[in-house]
Amino acid sequence: MTETRTVEPRVAPEDIKAVPVRHPGRWVAIVVIAVLTAMFVHMLVTNEAFQWRFMFDNMFRPPVIEGVRTSLLLTVLSMVIGVALGIVIAVMRLSPNPILTGVAWVYTWFFRAVPRIVLLVLFGNLGILYARYEFGLPFDRQLGNLFGIDLDARLFGLDARTIVTGFVAGLLGLALSEAAYMAEIVRAGIRSVDPGQQEAAQACGMARGTTLRRIVLPQAMRVIIPPTGNETIAMLKDTALVAFVPVTNELFFQLQAIGARTFQIFPMLVAACLWYLAMTSVLMVGQYFLERYFSRGFGTTGRQPRVRGLPATGGGGGGA
Repeated sequence: MTETRTVEPRVAPEDIKAVPVRHPGRWVAIVVIAVLTAMFVHMLVTNEAFQWRFMFDNMFRPPVIEGVRTSLLLTVLSMVIGVALGIVIAVMRLSPNPILTGVAWVYTWFFRAVPRIVLLVLFGNLGILYARYEFGLPFDRQLGNLFGIDLDARLFGLDARTIVTGFVAGLLGLALSEAAYMAEIVRAGIRSVDPGQQEAAQACGMARGTTLRRIVLPQAMRVIIPPTGNETIAMLKDTALVAFVPVTNELFFQLQAIGARTFQIFPMLVAACLWYLAMTSVLMVGQYFLERYFSRGFGTTGRQPRVRGLPATGGGGGGA
């Protein structure tokens, strides 16, 4: 006896009626932003307080261009010293030696706690602490008094005002302060690397310094670069603080001097904003390319490499 089955006819699925989602809030936001933008542009064009012709006639004078060079030089030197010293302090913080760890912690604690403007003024007045810096045998006079002779073992001496100029004082204040922040950034980058990488390198016979230089730091750069770029931009803006040392050939100092001399302070403040906007934009472009370079192999970098024989978006699947 055979069993018969009834096959139900297939019913075609109904068409999906897609209803577009409306976003009235977006259009309201666009209208509000457009109105505010138009009002801002109208203010820039019609308000006579900006003095655009006067501003552009004075913001490219030779003293101002020299101030731009000084600001960029301070930024580069401060970041180079800060990054190099920050790496050393970060390695000290991660060291198993408690003395090195304690010294590194005290350094970061002090320079992160004291405002940079206070550090700059402090370094600018180091001449109060020592009027001259003498180089030679230490405690020479005390040793001479002990043996009853007149002992003068000083080789040479320098005036503190000759060594610690305004530029040097500003550079020291900015670089030493930056080193404390870079130490924390580098330490976070090193700790983001899988500890198994270091263990594998040590199992292969690599020294700790070689492992750090060849294995850990290249991988940590993906985490280190973005905050370092932010610190570089912040350093460029903080170079305006060296005017309190004072450093007279600095950008903000020169623009302020022109404004005070001509009684046109506001246009020169706007000129300072334009200069810092231009220099910061260049640094942001450089940061973008650095981040893309060090992010290769980690997620989406925005650009897929082409491999000969494979399409540009080709995956790794093999054919049957």
